[in-house]
Formats: sequence, structure tokens, C-alpha cells
Amino acid sequence: MDAIEWTVQLRLAVAIVLGFLVGLERESSKSIHKIFGGIRTYPIISMFGFGCAWLYSIGEEIVLPVGLLAICMLVAISYFIKVKAEKVGMTSEVSALLTFIVGALAYLVDIWAAMALGIINTMLLSEKARMEDFVEKLDRAEFLAVLKFLLITIIILPVLPNKEYTQFALNPSKIWQIVILVSTIGFVGYILTKRLGNKVGFWVSGFVGGIVSSTAVSIAYGRLAQKDKSISANALQGAVVASSVMYLRVLVLIFIISPFIAGSIYWQLILISVVGFFASLIKVRSKGKAAPTKEETEKLQNPFEIRPALLFAVLFVALSIITKLITQNYGNSGIITLAAVVGIVDVDPFILSLVGDGNVSIGIISASMIIAMMSNTIMKGVYFGYFVPSYRKDVLLKYGLLTLAHIPLIILNLLS
Repeated sequence: MDAIEWTVQLRLAVAIVLGFLVGLERESSKSIHKIFGGIRTYPIISMFGFGCAWLYSIGEEIVLPVGLLAICMLVAISYFIKVKAEKVGMTSEVSALLTFIVGALAYLVDIWAAMALGIINTMLLSEKARMEDFVEKLDRAEFLAVLKFLLITIIILPVLPNKEYTQFALNPSKIWQIVILVSTIGFVGYILTKRLGNKVGFWVSGFVGGIVSSTAVSIAYGRLAQKDKSISANALQGAVVASSVMYLRVLVLIFIISPFIAGSIYWQLILISVVGFFASLIKVRSKGKAAPTKEETEKLQNPFEIRPALLFAVLFVALSIITKLITQNYGNSGIITLAAVVGIVDVDPFILSLVGDGNVSIGIISASMIIAMMSNTIMKGVYFGYFVPSYRKDVLLKYGLLTLAHIPLIILNLLS
């Protein structure tokens, strides 16, 4: 925007175009609804606002508020006529008020403000059908979970002290920021899984489900395959895909928290992920249905709920303390042993606590992270094989290949 000299003439043109956009959208809705104005009315309102702002700038300050009051009166008259005719809604009238403001802003302030308001206004008007459809499909429980989490975030995060406490250097503000980060990334995958889970194949559903929890996906798919043997091959493929996504999800988290560590390990995590995707494509025996059911998507827990978020915070703090104690008392061998153990349960809290520990070398951090993920991968294979005994050879092939990909990287990091 700075490269353009926004003269009065250009600003007037922007005001007219923005008014025209709203008017065009309203004109196209006339066949369905009787509305306040159309393709001529809204550009005129925008020019009216522009003219009032112009007069305001040269000293006639009373003109701008009087102009706004005049538009308000016209809008009020239109609304009361609509009410008498037993019609509901005041979107067109409110848009007229906003168009007046947009016209005034096009002259008074940076042009981006007027353009943003005008374009967003037009988009909201034109996307009515889609937005209403979205509201109809909205899961109220999901919405309330998000609302509660955001409310607690807005209230808690600003008041948490941004300083380190105890010998373990625990920072409440940073801990809660990590909780928000992990929950947000998981929530994106959760929503995608809920929306796509029973509409696409196991491969795609496993991919988006892996953003939330690859372990939960492996267990859910294993249970589905246990109930319906015909989908076992596809369920196994989806479970391996979810496990492969874990490495990419962890890489994103590491990059946000510590770009330096991410820069040293990114190629290793991408390599293992690629091996996992390759393993998922290895064909096994007969295939049945190619899409998971709605039951599968319900196995994933909304990470924006307060309880999972608090549980993650507790695990993160506990593992941060344990990691520091083990480092002090047992050194690198203790960290590596801990990585193998905690990977059985959940890798994210351990990996993120390890990334924040400045007393451990990059090589040990990288090796420990890969060991933890390898341990987690082995357990997911055990889970699936337990539910579907007839596919244990295929499980061993796919998860075995993925597990073997970790070993040379672990050795490489330990020797570095």
C-alpha cells in the first residue's frame, strides 16, 4: 500500500468500488428478499460517507456526525416498515450503516482499513447460505469446549507470571503457552477428522487423525478391524499413516518452540515420516471397505477440552522435572532410558520438555526424541496387533519397517 500515492481521487474510486460490491451483492438477493437498497443505493451511501468525511477534514466537523445520523434515520424507517410487513432481519440496513463508515474511512484513514471492512462486509453478505449450513452442522459440545478453553486462556494466560520458579526453571506463562499450542494443533486435526472421517478413505482419515493423536487412531482403527475383519487391511493402512504424521506434527511443535533444534533434526523426522508413508502403501491381502465409520471419529477426544489440556500441562511439568533430575544424577544414559519408557505413553510432553532443557546437547536431545517416537511406534503396532491377531504378520511388516528407520538415525545422533 505504501508504494501507491493514495490521492483523493484514488480514495474516492475505492469508496465507490467498495459500495458497488455491497450493492451488487444486495441486488442479486432482491429476487429472494425485499431489501433496503441495491446496486445504486450502496455506492451512493459510500460516496455520501466520503463526502461527509471530506467536509469534516476542511473544518465542517458537524457534517460527519449529522450524515451518520441521517443514514441511521433512513435505516430505522426501513426497519420499522419491514417489521410492520412482518418481515425479519436487518442485515441490509446494518450493511448500509457500515457502507457509510467505509466511505468515510476511505478518506480519513489508511486505505487498508476501508478495503478490509468493505470486502469482509461483502463476503459475509454473500456467504449467508454457507454460514447457516455451518451453524446447522455445528456440534454444540465442540463449540462449548472451544469457548470454555478460549475463555480460560484469555483469563489465565495474561495473569500467569512470566518468570522462572524453583531449581527446575518452571515458567507458568510459557508452560500454558505450550498447552495452548499443542491443543490448537490437535484441535485442527480433530475438526478435520470429525468432518472427513466417514466421508473419505482410511488413508486420509488417518492422516488428519494423526494430527490429534496417532495412538488414539491406532487403537480406534484396531477396534474397528476387530469388529469387521473385512476392513482390517484399510484400517492398518490408516493407522500406519497416522503414525507417520506424528513425526511431522512433532516437527511443527519443535520448530515453533525452538527453530534451532528443529533445523538440526528436521530432515531426520521427514525421512522417518516418508518411510512410514511408504510402509502404509505396501499392499496386504484382501481389502474391504475403504472408509472409516462415524464410530471411529468419536474415539478421538477433543483436545480443546479443559481436562486434556490440564493433563498435558501436568505431564509436561512432571517430565520437565524428571528430565532435569535424571540429567543431574544419571547423565545422558538416564535421559535415553527415560525416552524409551515415556514413549510408551505419550511423546509430546516429554519431547517438548526436552527441547526446553538447555543443559542437554543437541545430539542427545535428537537421539532421545527419536527413541521416544520409536518406542511409541512399537506400542501402536502392539495395540493394533492385539485387536487383529490375523493381521499380525502385516502389522509386523509395516510397523517393523517404520521402527527400523529410527535405528541408524539414533546411532548417528549418539555419535555426533
